[in-house]
Amino acid sequence: MTRVTGAWLADPAAQLVCRLLTDAGYQAWFVGGCVRNALLGAPVADLDLTTDARPDGVTQLAKAAGLKVIPTGIDHGTVTIIAKNTPFEVTTFRRDVATDGRRAVVAFADTMLEDARRRDFTMNALYAGPDGMVVDPLGGLPDLFAHRVRFIEDAEQRIREDYLRILRFFRFHAWYGADGIDPDALAACAANTDGLASLSRERVTAEMLKLLAAPDPAPAVASMAAAGVLGQILPGADAAPLAVLVHIEAAVGLLPSPIRRLGALGGDPVGALRLSKRDALTLEHMRSDLPVSELAYRHGAEAAINTAAITAAVLGQELDTNIDKNAQFAASQTFPLQAVDLMPDLHGPALGQAMKKAEAAWIASGFTLTKTELLLRLRG
Repeated sequence: MTRVTGAWLADPAAQLVCRLLTDAGYQAWFVGGCVRNALLGAPVADLDLTTDARPDGVTQLAKAAGLKVIPTGIDHGTVTIIAKNTPFEVTTFRRDVATDGRRAVVAFADTMLEDARRRDFTMNALYAGPDGMVVDPLGGLPDLFAHRVRFIEDAEQRIREDYLRILRFFRFHAWYGADGIDPDALAACAANTDGLASLSRERVTAEMLKLLAAPDPAPAVASMAAAGVLGQILPGADAAPLAVLVHIEAAVGLLPSPIRRLGALGGDPVGALRLSKRDALTLEHMRSDLPVSELAYRHGAEAAINTAAITAAVLGQELDTNIDKNAQFAASQTFPLQAVDLMPDLHGPALGQAMKKAEAAWIASGFTLTKTELLLRLRG
């Protein structure tokens, strides 16, 4: 028998929600990511529960116990119970009635097996009771321990239920997969790339950023490219520089950055994806042709470091190990001249041109020219 343990399972709030259901004669199972990660020794974040109780029954039980209930996904059988200031999503067993590649019409189910069969990967169809005992209705444990990301039953059918599962497959492979990638799943993804066009850019963007946050997403992204998936969601992208960038990040101690990695792929991520204004601006800075020192001075050390790292990755070169020190130095500089220093001799457009000329000379000097030296140059 396989058992999960951890502070998350023993947490009084988690046990309270479980007892709420089991004391009323219903089932209570932790499911999905919390069980998967606990078995792998990875951090456990969101605690999702599933039950044979219907949403209205869950709601009545929680309110009778004095707990707050939020109907977060009531149409799909999900309510969120707040216990001891901790949110727990509780979803009724479900089965798909109809799907269109983007969303599903679901009906409530009575058994765990029905609920498990509508999920995406075998490693996500693992259930644990309040005592930590794991139930594996679809044989997901061997896949999990072998780090094999495998669709439940027929891969093409799972994908056609929701085309986002193509991207989820590569994301899960990046985070949990071993060196080899499941050939049947890869073939099914390649055969259904047209379905990606039906997805919202928000959903695609969220999956891509989660994928690129993995410690080393390069093999998964290379497989995406080979299957035609990368070109479908990010036309013009090239997966090759990503592996070099991951190596560079490790060599110089850069923390993984999904946006930096997205920048290394090329293409037009701002046009193809739905990025925040901040992320779009970050990518714009990364594509600047300014020298690293000037980029750091104008837009900050991070922008300069990201740009230098991407450039090195594209060219297949190593990154200067002093890049952080040099960028931080440039970013901390303050131009010693002010417009008032050139007045009243200069004004209007002439003043602006003189200031730009002086600033360019100062930057070119490595920020060494003093105010006096700059004034002499302008007046000489």
